Amino acid sequence: MVHKIAFEKLLHQTNKKNIMKSIKVLIFFAMTFALQMGYSQGCESPGEGDGIKLWGFIQPQYERTFTGLNGDRTSSLDQSGYFFNRARLGVMGNVPYDFSYYFITEFAPAAGFGILDAYVSYDRSGSYFKAAVGQFKSPFGAEQVQGCHKLYTINRSEVVNELAGPIRDMGITILGGSGDKIKMGKGVKDVIGYQFAIMNGEGRDVIGDATEFKNLSDNYMTYISRLTFTPAKYITFGGSYQTGKFTPVSTTATKPDSRTRLGFDALLKYKNFTLQGEYIKGTDDGSYTTGGGCGGEVTLVQGSIDRSGYYFTALYKTKWNLEPVVKYETYDPDNSINGNTAIRWTTGINYFFNEWTRLQINYQYNYADAKIPYGITYQDVLQIQMQIVIK
Repeated sequence: MVHKIAFEKLLHQTNKKNIMKSIKVLIFFAMTFALQMGYSQGCESPGEGDGIKLWGFIQPQYERTFTGLNGDRTSSLDQSGYFFNRARLGVMGNVPYDFSYYFITEFAPAAGFGILDAYVSYDRSGSYFKAAVGQFKSPFGAEQVQGCHKLYTINRSEVVNELAGPIRDMGITILGGSGDKIKMGKGVKDVIGYQFAIMNGEGRDVIGDATEFKNLSDNYMTYISRLTFTPAKYITFGGSYQTGKFTPVSTTATKPDSRTRLGFDALLKYKNFTLQGEYIKGTDDGSYTTGGGCGGEVTLVQGSIDRSGYYFTALYKTKWNLEPVVKYETYDPDNSINGNTAIRWTTGINYFFNEWTRLQINYQYNYADAKIPYGITYQDVLQIQMQIVIK
């Protein structure tokens, strides 16, 4: 019996040493790729305990677009109407022992009806090391990995929609942190957090495509990494790196098409004030895509291109549950052309009826030579969205 206890103790110590050694190797491996903020595949966590948890949210929205130039609001091309921006429902939970699952579907046609996230996680080592396989968010960028029901503005930034995606993809990921928790705002962060994923690079399947199941078109994979550093309770620095190869679009090409992304971000939270900023640069060789975002249409274009952009978002939560927000963003769809940088100001107000119900009002002022986000230069947008979380 004594020998058995001694053996189990030795085995426990050996496993602990092996786990710590693996963590150190994984952190080092992730650091060779980049720095990036946060680490999570899904929008929510199943929490503690076994059993199933129902979760989701709906976002009915009114939108009016103004197509007049230079502030003219009399254009006959103005459009308005109601639609569901997002409508999601799913389940999550823990399975004895050491496993959890996350399955969320999208019911809003505007966001791409079908499976959104569906993956199984191995959680034996707690927050130090987790592994997951399935379909989940690509671990790139601060705003992309932020839950859609927790976005500071109704839309993500244009540079995120264009360069950080595909927002969801199929693959395998490892993630975790250093274990030394620092309180930041209403949550906690590890001093160092990491995530590394190997993904198809094809994006998620959407019902209504010519082929609902996407056959793999080549033997190439996309590699994505992120790492965060939170040196103090008020600030987090992060960065991202993505690289991938694809079957060439051109029939005369002698090498695969390729895609590279590099991003840096920072988050400052002090009492009720939040400031977030992010810069992303992308290089595509052979072919590239435009559009995407949360289920948006993706267009494939033949050619090579360098693109970049950044944004800053500031907001303050008042004691009356009102949260004024302002965002400034830029996006250059082709760095080789001068004078085509698109610039957008978004001003708005968020009102929280309670922790599950939120009203957002945004006004986007777009001005530049680039025809984004709706394809018409100088087009402004008024958005009003109501959100309720199902739980």
